[in-house]
Parts: sequence; structure tokens; C-alpha cells
Amino acid sequence: MGETIRFLFGDEERSIRSPAPTQTVLEWLRTEARACGTKEGCAEGDCGACTVVLGTPDGEIMRYRAVNACILFLPALDGRQVLTVEHLRAPDGTLHPVQQAMVDHHGAQCGFCTPGFVMSLFALYHAGGGGVGRAAVNEALAGNLCRCTGYRPIVDAAQAACGGVAEDRFAVAAPAIAARLRGLARQDSLAVAHDGQVFLAPRSLGELTAALAAHPAATLLAGGTDVGLWVTKQHRHLATVIALEHVAGLAEIAERDGVLSIGAGATYDDACAALARHWPDFGRLLRRLGSRQIRNRGTIGGNVANASPIGDTPPALIALDATLLLTGAAGSRRIAAEAFFLGYRRTALAPGEVLERIDIPLPRPGERFATYKVSKRFEQDISAVCAAFRLTLAGDQVADIRIAYGGMAATPKRAVAAEQMLVGRPWQRAAIAAAMAALEGEMAPISDMRASAAYRLLVARNLLLRFHLTTQDAAAMLEDVA
Repeated sequence: MGETIRFLFGDEERSIRSPAPTQTVLEWLRTEARACGTKEGCAEGDCGACTVVLGTPDGEIMRYRAVNACILFLPALDGRQVLTVEHLRAPDGTLHPVQQAMVDHHGAQCGFCTPGFVMSLFALYHAGGGGVGRAAVNEALAGNLCRCTGYRPIVDAAQAACGGVAEDRFAVAAPAIAARLRGLARQDSLAVAHDGQVFLAPRSLGELTAALAAHPAATLLAGGTDVGLWVTKQHRHLATVIALEHVAGLAEIAERDGVLSIGAGATYDDACAALARHWPDFGRLLRRLGSRQIRNRGTIGGNVANASPIGDTPPALIALDATLLLTGAAGSRRIAAEAFFLGYRRTALAPGEVLERIDIPLPRPGERFATYKVSKRFEQDISAVCAAFRLTLAGDQVADIRIAYGGMAATPKRAVAAEQMLVGRPWQRAAIAAAMAALEGEMAPISDMRASAAYRLLVARNLLLRFHLTTQDAAAMLEDVA
């Protein structure tokens, strides 16, 4: 096993032997690489001042993604190219097109946030395609906060610079950079020991389960959008970290035999298109869940396996009758998503098991699905209540329905009693009223800083009513009003 990480820092190859497993890329940049253009703001992946770009080969081209350096651990750079604002200016001093556009459109005042904006714009510039509309710019910049400049000139700069195919020196050098990175690609597993900490990056599922058997108390690291905060905010000492992102097949997304299979290591951004194609509301939920930087690293499997009661994807997966494939040294087994959550941060994973895959049955004809998230801030905020509904009608009768809620209590929860009040009955207000009443008996919401128990119950009831109103035929809605 290797214990040296190798990566490209701009176009310069770097090797670091036995790096600190939980040292952040931001800390390394500022204290060791002396690339101080990258700033620390929130230290939790929210403000975007720390944005850098990771490059990975995609055939003969490079795929560039904006990420938060403040919650990205240094070993994650292994085999990749990392770019900071210092790398964008050409050797002759010529500014990169996105930098020049920021100058031309007066996109900076104090400048603290500017490097992060520039790196997000660089990633957008390399996303390719034709003109960039306001919606695409807003989404690309949603993870970057600016207190003093105002967003209008920054958006103007984005639309001026990112309207066509990338033609900068990075695009020209892409085949050569991709070839260099393939040469750096690791064939063996990474195993780093540093100052009492261990970092393992297995390359196969067998190596992963073996590592889990040898280190049953290890912290599993996928995108690090949650685990990173354990280090930066809670100052936890993680003795052993097992990284999942290089495990072969763990990020695969495929459709087969009427099922959409999403590997537990697939990022939100990679999974979004497939989910949105079949369930548009699921795609909208993922886009609200976090910024582009977060979605480029965070994984759906991580959102499920950390068993947070306010995870946004579990209610949707429960409503869609998803099943989870759990794998350990002794083999694999399947479990329904609704049976996975046993208590606060407790799951059905046995010691040595890992979540390998999420399987979601594809929609059947006539099936309707919706998910709603209620939070204090519309985007990039923690849910007070997240609800998901899946409905199949036979005529005007409810043939099948699934109702699930998150954010209400210690675990995501299916509303079985409410479902029973609806199955076999006409999809009308009388049945909805009975189901809403049933929710009061089976839900025991909590009160916390995000919402009171009474508010959560009221919202849960009203979201069911909302789903009813949005799935009625126009004639039936008029009849109800009359």
C-alpha cells in the first residue's frame, strides 16, 4: 500500500508523504503552499470564500468542479489536479477571462470573497455549452456569499465570460493534464499513518469490507460535507478514517430491470439528472439541499447512512419504496429504506457492513410523486419538515399511496396510519381530512430551534393537503370548491 499522495498543484506535481489525514486543503493551502488567495470564512462549506477547483480526467478532456477547501481533507487530492485563484493568471500576467470580466464589470469591493467567486466562475466557464442564462449563473454562484459588492455586477461578469465554449490555456492543455493524471493514478490502496491517525482509501469493495473488519470503529468518509464539520466545528479527533470515493463501482448510476440503481458513493450532482428525469421534484429537492460546491462532494449514500433526522433524501426514498443493499465481509443483504432507521443516528447496519447501493423502482404509468421541503431559508438550509408523497389512482380511488416525513422526530418516518385512511377511498377532501387527523395520532414531532412541535404537525398536515390539491383534476378541484 502507498502512503504518499501525489497530485497536480496547478501544473506542478506535488508529493506529500504521510499527510495529516484530517488536515483540510484550506489549511494546507494557506500554511504550507502559501496560496493565500483562498480564504476562510465560515469553515463549514457555506460561504464559498474557500472555493477551489478539482480537476479529474474525462477521456481526453478535464472535468473541473468547484469544491469547498475548508471541509475537504488533504488526502482527497490524491490523483487530482487542484486549482486556486493564483493559477488562473497566465505567466505573462494576462488575466483569465473570468478574472477580466470581474474587473470590467466592477465585481469586487473588499475582495475577501472574490477569489471564491472567481473559482466558481472558472468551473462554470469550463462547464461548456452555449449562452449562460441568469438561472444557471445563480445556481453556480449560490454557494458564494458577498456582503459588500452586490450580486448584479458579479452576475454580469458571469454572463459576459461564461457564454461559450472554454478556450483558455487550461482547455488547450487538458489532454496533456489528463495524461499526467492518469500517470499519477494509484493502482494500490492508500494507507497513511500520521501522528496517531490512520487514513485508508481502499480501491475495491473487498478491500473496503476488509478494512472495516480490521477497524470496526473507523469513520467512513464519502464526500466529507458532514464529517468535515466534525473536524472544523466540533474539533473531533478521528483516529481512523476510511475514504470511500475510490472504491470501484461505488459511484455507479444505472437503470436496469425497471430500477434506478444509485451507488452510495454517487454525488448529489451526478445523481441529480437521473433522479430528475423520472421524478422532477427529487431533482429540485437536491438543488435546494446545498450549493454546487456541496453537491459536487456530498453523496446520497452519505445522506442516508449518517441517519440524521433532518436528512432530505430519506423521506423521498421511503415514499418511493427504495431498497438499500448492505454489504459486509459475510455477503450482502437488502433492506427497505423505511426499515433502515432504528433511532437517532442509529441504523440497521451490522458491524462491518457498509451501504453499497440504493435501488429505486422506476415510476409506473399514472404514478404521481411530490416532495416538499419547509425551511427558514428556501435554499441550503436544514429542514423543519420534509415530506414526500407517491400516489397511484384507479379511477378516482386511491390504489396505493406512500407518505413519509423527515425533520419531525428522531428518524425519518412513514405515515402508515394516514396511508390506511386513504387506500381504497376516493381521492377527495373527506379522505384527506381523515388522513390529516390520523397524522396527529402517529406523529410525535419535536420542538427545537428550527420549529415547534405544533408548527411541525400543522405543516405535515398542510403538506398532505397541498399534495391533494396539486394532484386533483381541474374539474374535481372546482367540485370541491363548489
